Amino acid sequence: MSMLLEVTGLHASYGDFRVLHGLDFSVEKGGISTLLGANGAGKTTTLRALCGMIKRTGTIRFEGNDISGKATEDIVRMGVAHVPEGRGTFTGLTTEENLQCGAMTRRSRADIARDLEQAYHWFPRLRERRNQQAGTLSGGEQQMLAIARALMLRPRLMLLDEPSFGLAPLIVQEMFSILRKVNQEEQVSMLIVEQNAGVVLELADNAFVLETGDIVMSGTAAEVRDNETIRAAYLGY
Repeated sequence: MSMLLEVTGLHASYGDFRVLHGLDFSVEKGGISTLLGANGAGKTTTLRALCGMIKRTGTIRFEGNDISGKATEDIVRMGVAHVPEGRGTFTGLTTEENLQCGAMTRRSRADIARDLEQAYHWFPRLRERRNQQAGTLSGGEQQMLAIARALMLRPRLMLLDEPSFGLAPLIVQEMFSILRKVNQEEQVSMLIVEQNAGVVLELADNAFVLETGDIVMSGTAAEVRDNETIRAAYLGY
């Protein structure tokens, strides 16, 4: 497979505090990769750096184009969707209004309407709650809404930060099953930050393990899953 995202020498910091120390990794076109590691390892910071949300240096290439110096809104327009930890739901808007917000950068009303129906196809529960205020949805429904809203961008790459956080195991299984379908049917590439290593390693093709801003192991998901040392030291299962 060819690479959709190529990252070389990525450093990132908050003020004078350096968090990432020269990361090198890539995401395949149509592939799913995961960033694993303990709290404070730099996983969320990595996603923010890719989106241009924090100070960073290094080279980030998306579909062969250098996006290292681009603003967040320009990166979004190129087809990179970020689903942040905590979901970022517009609680005062309805479910459908939230989904429409995801398509704000697009012009064709016919395409938006078609993708809205596709979102409801993937997430039938959202159709049932299309006129309900998003702030009254359950945690699982809000996470599904956040993912569906990102898909309304028609992204080529989705960056998902802790999508299973705070959700019941059955909801997590349902959501990850939908992510697999989206990846397979729409060829949307994904980079997933996730504490639930056991679940995400069943979904992902490749994995990168972070420790205090450095990648300490990379390989196929199966290689990382089967490495007992990595599991005991970094993944907690």
